[in-house]
Amino acid sequence: MNPRDLDQHAADAPIFDPAAFRLAPHEAALIDKARAFGLRVLMPRAARHDRDATFPIETFRDMHGEGLLGICVPKAEGGAGASFRTYCLAAAELGRYCGATALSWNMHVCSTLWTGALADDLDMSAAERAEHAARRSLHYRRIVADGAVYSQPFSEGGAAAAGAAAFGTEAKPVDGGFVVNGKKIFASLSGAADYYGVLCTERAEGDVASRRNTLYLALPANTQGVSVVGDWDPLGMRGTVSRTLLFKDVFVAEDEMLMPRGVYFRAATSWPHMFLTLSPTYMGLAQAAYDFTVAYLRGELPGTPPVKRRMFPTKQIAVAEMRITLEQTKALWFQAVSEARADPTSEQVLRAYAAQFTVMENANALAAKAIRTCGGQAMLKNLSLERIYRDSRCGSLMLPWTAEICLDRLGRESLYAPGETDA
Repeated sequence: MNPRDLDQHAADAPIFDPAAFRLAPHEAALIDKARAFGLRVLMPRAARHDRDATFPIETFRDMHGEGLLGICVPKAEGGAGASFRTYCLAAAELGRYCGATALSWNMHVCSTLWTGALADDLDMSAAERAEHAARRSLHYRRIVADGAVYSQPFSEGGAAAAGAAAFGTEAKPVDGGFVVNGKKIFASLSGAADYYGVLCTERAEGDVASRRNTLYLALPANTQGVSVVGDWDPLGMRGTVSRTLLFKDVFVAEDEMLMPRGVYFRAATSWPHMFLTLSPTYMGLAQAAYDFTVAYLRGELPGTPPVKRRMFPTKQIAVAEMRITLEQTKALWFQAVSEARADPTSEQVLRAYAAQFTVMENANALAAKAIRTCGGQAMLKNLSLERIYRDSRCGSLMLPWTAEICLDRLGRESLYAPGETDA
C-alpha cells in the first residue's frame, strides 16, 4: 500500500454503500444521481436560501431536467419508477447537502409516491383502480412533461395531521367537483408550487365529519380563493417557505382527485410507513454533521485553513462516538424503510416509530456534538454546520410523527394488544 493512501478520505461517498447494503443496480444509479445533484446544485445554493428564507424554485426547475421531479412516477408514465426505499435513500443524499430543499422535494414527491407505488400496493376494486389510473396520469403528465411542482400541505394546528381527527379543511360536493374551505399551516412550497395536494374532509350539508371521508385533491395554485398569508422567519428549514394557505370557496374539479374516495383513509391505516417520508432529510443531515466534523479535523473543509486537528485524543474519541451513533441510526432506519409495505406486522410498525424517533433526535445530537468537537468556528454562519444544527432541530417537531407521538405509540402499542384495556 502506498503510504499516501492512508491519508485519503472518501469525502462524499454514498451514505449507504451499494455493496454493503445490497442495493440493486437501478437503485444505486438513482441514488447516485441524487447525490451528484445535491453536491453540484444544492450545496452551492443552500446558504443563500437559508439566509434569505427564499424558496429555491430554480433548483426545482433543474430537478425537472434531471428527472428528479418524476423519480416516483411509474416508468410506464414517463418517470423513474422509484420504490419507497429507493426514494428514501435518494432523499437522504439530498438532505445531506440542503435539508430545506430535500424536505420541500419530499412534499412534491409524496404526491407521486402515494399515488404510485403506495397506491399500487393497496386493495382496490377494479372500478377504483381504473378511476385512479386515469386520474393520476393527468397529474403525472403535468410533472413529467411540464415540470409542474406539487406540494403537500398537511398540518392545520390540530389533531388531524396526527390521524386523531377529521381534517378541518372541508370539501363540499357540488356539480362537477367540490368547493373547498379551510386552512393549512406550515405549508411548504407556499407560493411556489403549481398545485397544492390538499387533504380535506368531504362533507355534504348535515353530514358528520369523519376521517373515512378524507379526500386528497390537487388545487391549482392560481385558482380563485387560494391565498398565501403570513411571514416565514423560522429557526431552521427556512428555504421551505412554509407559509399559511387559505382556501375560501375554492372550486376544484372532480378530475383533480389524487386518490378515489376512501382510498386515502385506506392508505393511512394500512400503509403507515407513508408517514416516514420526512425522515430521509434528517438521515442526510445526520451524515452531514459527521462529514463536516471529519473534514474539519482533517483540515480539508472548504473555507477554512488547512490545519489538521485530528491528533488530539479528545477529538478522536468524539468522532468515534459520533460514528457509533451514525451507524446505529443508519442501520435501524435502513431496516425500517426496507420493510415498508401494506399491512406491515406490529413489529415492523414499532420499528418504524423507533426509526423515526432515532433519526430525528440523533440528527440534532450529532450536530450538537459536531459543534462542540469542532469549536468556535463551527458556529460561524459562513460554514454549513450552524445551518445543519438549526435544520436538524426541527425534525422532532414535525407531524404526523413527532418525537412525542412516536414515544407515546411505542410505549402503548408495546404494552397493549389491539383492543386491549385495563378495564
